[in-house]
Amino acid sequence: MSDVLSAINGVIWSDWLVYLCLATGVYFSVRSRFLQVRHVKGMVQQLFRGEKSDSGVSSFQALAMSLSGRVGTGNVAGVATAVAFGGPGALFWMWTVAFLGASTSFIESTLGQIYKTRDPLTGEYRGGPAYYFSRAFAHTKGAGFFKVYGYIFAAVTVLACGVLMPGVQTNSMATAISGAWTLPSWTVALGAAVVLALVIVGGVKRIASVAAFVVPFMAIAYIILALIVVVLNAGQLPAIISLVFRSAFGMDAALGAIIGLAVMWGVKRGVYSNEAGQGTGPHAAAAAEVSHPAKQGLAQAFAVYIDTLFVCSATGFLILSTGAYRVFSGGSEDGAVLADGGLLSASAVVGPQFVQAGFDSVFPGVGAAFIAFTLIFFCMTTVIAYYYMAETNLRFLVGDASKKLLPGTRVSIGRVTTIALQVAILIAAAYGSVNTAADAWTMGDIGVGLMAWLNIVGILVLQKPAFKALKDYERQVKLGLDPVFDPKPLGIVGATFWESYKTAEREKEDARV
Repeated sequence: MSDVLSAINGVIWSDWLVYLCLATGVYFSVRSRFLQVRHVKGMVQQLFRGEKSDSGVSSFQALAMSLSGRVGTGNVAGVATAVAFGGPGALFWMWTVAFLGASTSFIESTLGQIYKTRDPLTGEYRGGPAYYFSRAFAHTKGAGFFKVYGYIFAAVTVLACGVLMPGVQTNSMATAISGAWTLPSWTVALGAAVVLALVIVGGVKRIASVAAFVVPFMAIAYIILALIVVVLNAGQLPAIISLVFRSAFGMDAALGAIIGLAVMWGVKRGVYSNEAGQGTGPHAAAAAEVSHPAKQGLAQAFAVYIDTLFVCSATGFLILSTGAYRVFSGGSEDGAVLADGGLLSASAVVGPQFVQAGFDSVFPGVGAAFIAFTLIFFCMTTVIAYYYMAETNLRFLVGDASKKLLPGTRVSIGRVTTIALQVAILIAAAYGSVNTAADAWTMGDIGVGLMAWLNIVGILVLQKPAFKALKDYERQVKLGLDPVFDPKPLGIVGATFWESYKTAEREKEDARV
């Protein structure tokens, strides 16, 4: 099975996907005139604006939901893996894909808002790639193809987020816990299943509430403590920064031969961590209550910065400044050791143990436990976000049939399929805790890669509405207005929610007059 998974992953994560992620980021950055730089102020302002409603969550809650999916084991174990198999230069390529990916995140998240709808079962906002692929082209000759494309993406997302990806999070969590305390893996599996069950049965609002409370606290605490470690090793920073850049461009004598792996692992783990272009961000973006889609697009673009430029960088500098890293040739722990920071024990395995050792060098006896607690929060909120995305796409697949009752029962089809998904993700999370790390990561990479291929190709075709929304947003801001979205004057079709929203607003205004 391991060989089969590796073969599938090798096809999906070929050089072509790496090039596609980078090229798409460059294209959207240039076409948007580098909105990720021009609109930084607007990104930050949007985090504290917007109101929640009975149907939607606040802009900040949507950001927190998105971050709960982005900030996970990829920010800890993923960075350690990238450095181990791609060298310190992989960190540079993680920064690169984050900077470029911020524009990609804006496009996909804005599209998620434009084409969102209400869940026929709960009334909550739903959206994402499956929705915008099928709705944007509903009035064109290619409507049938894009409707099928949307269904394919939805099915892949249910598989990826509901089955393939949760195991990576719980596996890293179990590894960190076993490194801190002598607990058997099955106890972690049972605990993860119980906690997840308590949260996901509460629906989108409970997921948003948990994410808004936990994510900012855990991310800030992790960054602050990681920076303390880095500051205490500040004398190493000039040499580390030099090593990162030399390794990134193959100018380091010991690591020059793995420049291709530096790019591959930097992009691979960067996309896994910040999810730009993967198609996950639009799900949370669509749940927000905002007056203009571009507002949430900007908030989600900033989420990429938080994830990679802040959290991943904190991890990277932590393990490099303390010497808690080891670089292998051939992208495997079986390869020869090309570089060794000198801190790790001979038995240390790639992943959370690198970061635990780094923290422990400054806070003796505390590092292992701190990272274990950190990963418990990081990983659990990420799996919760995965469930939300899987549920959203399941709703898309079932459609209006979700309200129908099963023959001879009072139970709706939507309720039955939701319970089936909840059971599936609980099993996947529990199994990941006892699975091997290699297989868990391979399964996760397959899920991420499949979604990225489908979403990036799709948004390259469906990009005009997002740029129209950006232009409209900038026009209204320039006039000193609080941007409000109306799709019809912009020539955007298929945005049925916003069409009905504007109609309702006009009726309210007429009633006031």
